[in-house]
Amino acid sequence: MGCCQSSFQTETHPEKDQTQQQQEPQNLSQSSPGAVADPAVTNGVPSFSEFSLADLKAATNNFSSDNIVSESGEKAPNLVYKGRLKNRKWIAVKKFTKMAWPDPKQFAEEAWGVGKLRHKRLANLIGYCCDGDERLLVAEYMINDTLAKHLFHWENQTIEWAMRLRVAFCIAEALDYCSSEGHPLYHDLNAYRVIFDEDGDPRLSCFGLMKNSRDGKSYSTNLAYTPPEYLRNGRVTPESVIYSFGTVLLDLISGKHIPPSHALDMIRGKNVILLMDSHLEGKFSTEEATVVVGLASQCLQYEPWERPSTRDLVATLAPLQIKPDVPSYVMLGISKYEESPPTPQRALSPMGEACSRHDLTAIHQILVMNHYKDDEGSNELSFQEWTQQMRDMLEARKRGDYAFRDKDFKTAIDCYSQFIDVGTMVSSTVFARRSLCYLFCDQPDAALADAMQAQIVNPDWPTAFYMQSVALAKLDMQKDAADMLNEAAGLEEKKQRGAKGS
Repeated sequence: MGCCQSSFQTETHPEKDQTQQQQEPQNLSQSSPGAVADPAVTNGVPSFSEFSLADLKAATNNFSSDNIVSESGEKAPNLVYKGRLKNRKWIAVKKFTKMAWPDPKQFAEEAWGVGKLRHKRLANLIGYCCDGDERLLVAEYMINDTLAKHLFHWENQTIEWAMRLRVAFCIAEALDYCSSEGHPLYHDLNAYRVIFDEDGDPRLSCFGLMKNSRDGKSYSTNLAYTPPEYLRNGRVTPESVIYSFGTVLLDLISGKHIPPSHALDMIRGKNVILLMDSHLEGKFSTEEATVVVGLASQCLQYEPWERPSTRDLVATLAPLQIKPDVPSYVMLGISKYEESPPTPQRALSPMGEACSRHDLTAIHQILVMNHYKDDEGSNELSFQEWTQQMRDMLEARKRGDYAFRDKDFKTAIDCYSQFIDVGTMVSSTVFARRSLCYLFCDQPDAALADAMQAQIVNPDWPTAFYMQSVALAKLDMQKDAADMLNEAAGLEEKKQRGAKGS
């Protein structure tokens, strides 16, 4: 068979199976061969799994620039996109440059290692994708922006002191957990790696637990903020992570991104008050500030062995949590995020179910079974038209029907095109059948055009809308596809109500 022909067993010809036309197609409720069940969910976090590139393209609107949430926008070497899966869960997708991880096995192993971690202080890694040269990580998406935005680019109010202490404590807890689970290295820790969830609680991005490349550098920040030992040997150590945590403490204290050397000079000169964010004047405890400044100074020691451990960080910051009962979103000055309810989904017919799964084989079965019943009364022909053109035209359609039934889709396209080109009769069913043939031949643009023609011929025909939804999905226009699917289901519902009322 040709490339446009199906490898399934051929069916009987139309004239030989009048009884079969009345039977329901088999297995229409089954998923298509490529469908994958939703991963298991534990405490609201899906278990780690592999995603298909098609799923991530659909979720991110084909990696649209409008979906980029990286701090440097399109200039970032490894872009991060926000996206939404079919189950409406928001995700963050990190897209590495093509050759950052040339060995897919090594990338997958690294990702699986990080994917085992689960903690309330982490924006957890829930999956990955290796497809050709593509290397992608998938994590929980945090809706309320980064610490950098709330500290450096705030609009309504700055972060209050108690919330800054909470951020420091939560990130220390995240680092301590990762260290205890055998992942003590965190690459390029900074204020952009701290993100806030729907409740305003701070989380540490899991993306920093993996290197930006197999052999690439781990720090993208200015050299002034880089651990001194990394400048010497290019290696990240657990002590390097503590140094970077010290720079985040400086951000929290000052509300600015101050070079560590400059801050240490101020600390040695006992100018602690000058180091504090001026927007906090009179709104913080000097004693608490002294403790945090002292901890930052320890983290920023030149010699790695002089820096505290992650356990020391937690022990020092835990007693400073002064408003444990106040929700984080209140202290951040933001509204509590409420997920808008999903658009109510209508019940789908077997045709709707098949189209929602993009199951071309099931759609084919249904169109074969329905034959031309939806074309009844759509054509009125004169006696002259019958005598001059009808025989050849109907013969072309009949040959197309045979080919369509036998899944010889290229021949079906040719025959149905002959029927359509004559133009004496118009048939929404022929357009729908040729649309499906184009889908089987991987021509979604032509399939969409035919499905739209079917709608023109029969404006309230649900099948025309269903076929448009499948073609739109194949063109990566997922939102339009979902809207069209819902519209088709609405037409079916309206049709059923009309039938009951008559």
